Amino acid sequence: MKERSYSILGIILATALLIAFGGAPAAHAQQTTGNVRGTVSDQTGAVVPGAKVTIINRQTNNAQTAQTGDDGQYQFNNLLPGDYTINVEAANFKGLTLNDVRVELNQTTDVPTQLQVGLQGEVIEVSAGGAELVDTTTTSLSKSFTERQVVELAQTNVGGAFGGGVNNLALLAPNVTSSGGVGVGTGGAVGGQRPRNNNFQLDGVDNNRKDVTGPTVYISPENVAEFSLLQNQFSAEFARSNGGQFITVTKSGTNDIHGSAFGFFRNRYLNALDTLQKNAGLIRERIPGREGDFFPRDDFFRGGFNLGGPVYFPRFGEGGPTYYSGKNKLFFYIGYERLQEGTAAGAGGISAPTAAGFATINALPGLSAANRAIFNQFVPVASTQTDTADFCRVPRAGGECPAGQSLVIPIGDVAIPSPSFTKQNHFLLNMDYNQSDQTQHRFRFTFTNTADIDTEANLPAFFIALPIQGRLFSYTLLHNFTPNLINETRIAYRRFSQPITVPTDLTFPGLSGVFPNIGLRDLGLDIGPNPNGPQTYVENNYQVVNNLTYLAGKHSFKFGGDFRRVISPQSFVQRERGDYQYNTFDLFLQDVSPDALAERTVGASPYYGDQHVLFAFVQDDWHIRPNVTLNLGVNYSYQEMPKGAKLQALNAIASVPGLVEFREPKEQLKNFAPKVGIAYAPDFNSGLLGRLFGASGKSSIRAGFSMGYDYIFDNLYVLSLPPQSNQTVNVDTTAALPNFLANGAIPNTPVAVENDPAATRAVTGSFIPDQEVPYSLSWSLSFQRQFLQNWSIETRYLGTRGIHLLTQNRINRQPKASPEIGGLPTFLQTPSQAQLDALTLTLDDIEARPNYVPRFANAGFNDANLLGFLSNGNSTYHGASMQLIRRFSEGFQTSAAYTWSHLIDDTTAEVFSTVLSPRRVEDFQNLRAERADSALDRRHRFVVGTIYELPFFRNNSNAFLRTVLGGFTFSGTYTLESGQKATVLSGIDANRNDDAAADRAIRNVNGVRNTASTVSALTNSAGQVVGYVADNANAEYIQTGLGAVSNSARNTLQLPAINNLDFSIFKNFRMGETRRIQLRADLFNLFNHPQYIPGSPNDVAPIDSVAVGQVNTIFEGNTDFNRPQNVFSSNPRVIQVALRFDF
Repeated sequence: MKERSYSILGIILATALLIAFGGAPAAHAQQTTGNVRGTVSDQTGAVVPGAKVTIINRQTNNAQTAQTGDDGQYQFNNLLPGDYTINVEAANFKGLTLNDVRVELNQTTDVPTQLQVGLQGEVIEVSAGGAELVDTTTTSLSKSFTERQVVELAQTNVGGAFGGGVNNLALLAPNVTSSGGVGVGTGGAVGGQRPRNNNFQLDGVDNNRKDVTGPTVYISPENVAEFSLLQNQFSAEFARSNGGQFITVTKSGTNDIHGSAFGFFRNRYLNALDTLQKNAGLIRERIPGREGDFFPRDDFFRGGFNLGGPVYFPRFGEGGPTYYSGKNKLFFYIGYERLQEGTAAGAGGISAPTAAGFATINALPGLSAANRAIFNQFVPVASTQTDTADFCRVPRAGGECPAGQSLVIPIGDVAIPSPSFTKQNHFLLNMDYNQSDQTQHRFRFTFTNTADIDTEANLPAFFIALPIQGRLFSYTLLHNFTPNLINETRIAYRRFSQPITVPTDLTFPGLSGVFPNIGLRDLGLDIGPNPNGPQTYVENNYQVVNNLTYLAGKHSFKFGGDFRRVISPQSFVQRERGDYQYNTFDLFLQDVSPDALAERTVGASPYYGDQHVLFAFVQDDWHIRPNVTLNLGVNYSYQEMPKGAKLQALNAIASVPGLVEFREPKEQLKNFAPKVGIAYAPDFNSGLLGRLFGASGKSSIRAGFSMGYDYIFDNLYVLSLPPQSNQTVNVDTTAALPNFLANGAIPNTPVAVENDPAATRAVTGSFIPDQEVPYSLSWSLSFQRQFLQNWSIETRYLGTRGIHLLTQNRINRQPKASPEIGGLPTFLQTPSQAQLDALTLTLDDIEARPNYVPRFANAGFNDANLLGFLSNGNSTYHGASMQLIRRFSEGFQTSAAYTWSHLIDDTTAEVFSTVLSPRRVEDFQNLRAERADSALDRRHRFVVGTIYELPFFRNNSNAFLRTVLGGFTFSGTYTLESGQKATVLSGIDANRNDDAAADRAIRNVNGVRNTASTVSALTNSAGQVVGYVADNANAEYIQTGLGAVSNSARNTLQLPAINNLDFSIFKNFRMGETRRIQLRADLFNLFNHPQYIPGSPNDVAPIDSVAVGQVNTIFEGNTDFNRPQNVFSSNPRVIQVALRFDF
């Protein structure tokens, strides 16, 4: 009780901090702005106190003035990204004007100035050189992208209506890797953190989904002023999440009217065929008699306009101008964009019987008439045989087909036409009012309406409309009380809604008006609607932010708070319609209960994600010396347990003191996280050290340590409702029950619990522990060096450790076979009968062992899996990187980064988003055995992003040559990255813990690399199974039989690498000084290099991999093991053309 009292006091103090600062009108707003600081000195190096320094925004003429202190230093905060001019005046010195000062998002630009003795009225003009290449004042690891990079690098156009957009630029930064087929979280893995741990901000306010993470509101690249990625080490004011801070600032109006109209176009006639399409017999030519083989539609359009400038109002009355001009004061910016996407390409990696195969199946006796009718109705016919499937005439015993009962069914790859259409309308309105040099007001409003077709199902018969809406409004007030006291206040409201429904006109015979999900793993096919439907999600987010900056001598203090009130009604019941997964499709046609998974959650209840969230921080940037800055900070994080999670108290009757208590989970109230860093800018003008480090501002050495907390998303709580709301029912995957679907499969009939503790415990399927928020420790050391005026190089080491990461666990289950308690042996060669008779342990002995943890079984938790998302996961990341940057100069800009890294964890995904690296562990009582290379581990990554304006004929005096041959620009990004690793699975519940999802294979270190083998059971003279023998003794991976023990680690199967070049070419036609027409072509995967990878080579949007198990699962008849070319897209070349008019 004492601990909780102290914690409540901490919240009260943090809240008071927020309210106190909220009363003052604005502060150091790093989230949407940047800073400029510097030291004014004379030609001898002595500082000049009392100098007047003025900084002017070249687009709006907004000016701020400061005076240097006794140490000669000055600082400007809350500057919008853009180009500025600095004027310096001091008595007895000539004036100095610095042009081309570039302010970048989330960066402090150091602009030292040197004055010359002379008359005060004389002015010397010099160029500051543009964007700063070396960060000499902070330990933040950041990567910023200008408006031009956002628009001209093709990556921001990848993915169509639901791609990562501007966030794809994060893949150009060091220590960032693609997320592959992990399937959850947007933004890639930043510094070894899970993609779910990324944070998204739009104009300084929250833009995160609280249910599954990722951004809610779409922003067109055309409307982005600057994008910045902060990586792991950042200021204390960023208190939400430990991965990347994805910060987007939208455009503002300027003193001149500017705008553009644009259109981007793609269609199938410009694109290359996918290898999966070729395997399915699709062709690019229209050939008489093969009209059905013509490759499917794939159309995309993105077009719109934007306009910005000063606001003009009509002026009434006599005399004076006829209108009021907002120049220097009031500005507007509007943008509209329409996206349309029409496709007919279906899911890849699917096989189906040929016409001969269907004929053989339909002639077989003993099959379920209803299931065969469903199979014939929905499974397409393969036009060409590319493989065969083993079909057992009778139900398989223990996963094996009896001798003489196996048939060979011809199958082929199919590309299922899946017509879908997406329409998205996006509108943005920004207003900026400069009330004075001390006070600024910024209004932001954006909305996105999407009319989509839900194509998550494999088969188009189950597609259905999917409406999505997003709204965001924010108001920012910036006020400088004095040059040393600055405050920022923000208020925001955001709403997002996305319902997922399922077709109601399709039902499965005998299943009470619902259609389940029928997974046929050997065909890679799922028959049924979107596995995540039905569900609804609505979020209303109210946010108040206040930050205060106080400059005192060598110290720059920052204080602030961020308070959020979230109202979020949701509804999602996992596997509400039933999920029935078969390793072989013959079992489905025989209507035997599934051998891979049979699970359904019965009952239903809405979930409310309502909660309060508070973040607060204190930061001090202490300039110990002009070239040494110490960054000290601490932040505080509080997340109220969502309202829906508190429903666990309804299940209090099931509590067993000392074992498990079902009550309202308690929040953590002491989540303070320190941050410390030091930045040193060497200053050597000669000698060896001069050549190595250079003069002031030419190099920096930075080191930092940081701790931070993540955010727990609703997806985990909505899956953990008490049995009074819903219950999860499983069927033993070895039961081989006849007439399974005909008898109703798993009925939607919750067990009545009422006031019976025993009955309640028997059906309790979830447990929510007290809150234990995941946190991360990170440490870094880097060296930056500017050279050749416009170039810089950075070498960096970054280490992170994730602690209390969330894992999915069935806490009441244990294996019947494990290395600790033993299991059946697996042989490479068949032993003699005498050797088999000498084996004393049998499968029957193993089956007699309990697979419920005794203390849970004794308490009555022995009839259902007790699912809990526990904070017991860990990760360790080490990354060494080198980055080369050339800022834009003379028409050329480039950035190149190489990263070597190693990421180790014990789990990666928390939910069923991938089968390549299962979300659950093999042994729920032994998490340590899961520690291995992560599914996000990418040992090597090299990436280059370049923009180059061809100088030829650009300024030619011949107008014809200048128009026709001049004005060309090339841009592109090249990526080379190690492939994702997958876990080799046995496809059966080998360790008999009632979960086949994560049972791994046996690894034969002397086998042929990346080959696999099934096993055959070995029996003693009494007919009891006592072991297994590999069907192929030379295979590296051998299936683990029932009761046997695996020895392979997670993620040992290496999948192909990314080797991708996206290239763009532009042709500009100038029309005077301020207008141009631009023709553009984007070529994604320019050389059409096949890349058989899960996920995307150039997009950070999540792509699940739940239907590709045949590439990493061993089962009888599987011919696609380690054949990614048969399962994954080749990511063929896509060509996009564009036309734009800028003025």
